[in-house]
Amino acid sequence: MGHIGIRDLEVFAHHGVYPEETEKGQMFYVSADLYLDTWEAEHRDDLESSVNYGTVCEYIKEVMTRQNYKLIERAAGEICEGLMINFPKLHKACVKLYKPEAPIPIPFGTVYVEACREWREVYIGIGSNMGDKEKNIQSAIDLLAQTEGIRVEKVSALIQTEPYGYTEQEDFLNGCLKLQTWLPPEELLKRTQEIEKLLHRERKIHWGPRTIDLDILLYGEEVIHTEDLCVPHPDMINRRFVLEPLDEIGGWVWHPVEKKTIHQLKEVLNKKEAMSHD
Repeated sequence: MGHIGIRDLEVFAHHGVYPEETEKGQMFYVSADLYLDTWEAEHRDDLESSVNYGTVCEYIKEVMTRQNYKLIERAAGEICEGLMINFPKLHKACVKLYKPEAPIPIPFGTVYVEACREWREVYIGIGSNMGDKEKNIQSAIDLLAQTEGIRVEKVSALIQTEPYGYTEQEDFLNGCLKLQTWLPPEELLKRTQEIEKLLHRERKIHWGPRTIDLDILLYGEEVIHTEDLCVPHPDMINRRFVLEPLDEIGGWVWHPVEKKTIHQLKEVLNKKEAMSHD
């Protein structure tokens, strides 16, 4: 992983909460750290293989001056996300935005905020057993792909499976997706739930029928336990309708709790099922 650093870019702008800040304006200073694969640029000596830091500086100035923000946190976030969108070679971007003339009534050196965005590898389980199942699944994939901060990289084949838990319902179509995202896990969960709502999912029966189901299976190698989200998905190791399509697109991926690859977990499930049938 290579690194391009930009330090103390001067931009006069009008960001702030107070009227005197938005009317008079002040000088801001922006530093950026851009992380990307520079191997090709190092060996080809070709600007097309890298990111033009002059263009990056112009973009930062454009974001800083096209509108006024009350908070420099918001401005730094806008710069960061814009860099990730407009410079697709970037794996990660961190922006520090300095406000040396902040309205603080005691002596100080400067004030700054830092925002970072990084593409993270995420795996999602997807399924449907109501209406036009394939159409529901494709609609969910399209809505994910249209979300800022999400790239859909791989889609598994869909498999037909019997319902899990509550069995008095139609068979499911199930599959898995590989995403790249800079959304934090909780924000990604919110987006998947918004998509489920848009596609008319109703939560009436636990494990019951649904137009669409989106589950965050893995978020990098993070282990998350909150009131709303558990990652890795706690029951994925027992579900063939998860492990089979997940093995197709990410069999080498590491499960951070079980300490096995997805392919190894599928083999363990195969043995368990074979023993139960003996």
